[in-house]
Amino acid sequence: MFNRRHLLQTLALSAAPASWAQAPSGFPSKPLKIVVPFGPGGVADLTARAVAQKLSVSLGQPVVIDNRPGAGGIVAAEMVAKAEPDGHSLLLMSNGTAVSAGLFKALPFNPRTDFAPISLLGLFDIAIVVPESSPYKSLTELVSFGRANPGKLNIGTINIGSTQHLAGELFRTQANLIAQIIPYNGTPAVINALRGGQVDAVVEILGPLKPQINAKAVRLLGVMGANRPKDMPQIPVVRELSGLSNFNVSSWNALAAPAKTPKNVVDRLQTELAKILAEPEMVQRLAGFNVQAQSSTPGQLAQLLDSDIKRWTEVIQKAGIPQQ
Repeated sequence: MFNRRHLLQTLALSAAPASWAQAPSGFPSKPLKIVVPFGPGGVADLTARAVAQKLSVSLGQPVVIDNRPGAGGIVAAEMVAKAEPDGHSLLLMSNGTAVSAGLFKALPFNPRTDFAPISLLGLFDIAIVVPESSPYKSLTELVSFGRANPGKLNIGTINIGSTQHLAGELFRTQANLIAQIIPYNGTPAVINALRGGQVDAVVEILGPLKPQINAKAVRLLGVMGANRPKDMPQIPVVRELSGLSNFNVSSWNALAAPAKTPKNVVDRLQTELAKILAEPEMVQRLAGFNVQAQSSTPGQLAQLLDSDIKRWTEVIQKAGIPQQ
């Protein structure tokens, strides 16, 4: 049986190849483009730009960012799926790519077969927070209240079908909570709802919440990934709760090329990314965005994508979220 937590915990140990691949003849022969399905300034965009800067040095060609936000990432993914499979057009893939497989009735591409996975770039935590004035001082207290008071717990997230929304649904289901998941249009709106008392807790990416946490406007109860945050080791993870030992949800970013990209090109790119993401400078830079730098092999990324497609499709179906 596939163990997603084991995969995420061991990627760093097994990502680097035994010997560095030789540069394929003629690659790269022109500037590379990374198509990012998000707008400028977000965590994904900042991650892509940091990696692109280093990749351009190692490959000897410019690596430019092409932001194509909207439509659930479909526009960006379709661009790369239909691009020339020569390694010069890359997609910033994410767990949103996996979500789209279950959220949309039809896609102009197949997330499994129309891309050649290259490498994971990083993982970032999803947090559970409450107002600083909340009576819940721990995850255990929050879950205990929800179980003892069916229907009285309201959990806010951003848009329906987002990773945060689906993570909230998965948490509600696996923690045996009869609670409402209430979606809002963006992080500012959901934080305002939390501070205004419209919801009891919020599930959101940890990075954007850090200023609110540091200002003691909201209280961080826990994170949903495999491990406690390195800079906040006192904060527990959901899987430490009784009955939730297999719970593990992290957002991730990765790079993929169009299907049929030659293996030696994929291997060259993976080799360079593995070196870049292991550099202390890059680890520290991504940590500044609350991203854990993490490379992988193409096979490991494909396995992660497959597992997330299966998981999020099941969550969408169980939650009764209509396909778009």
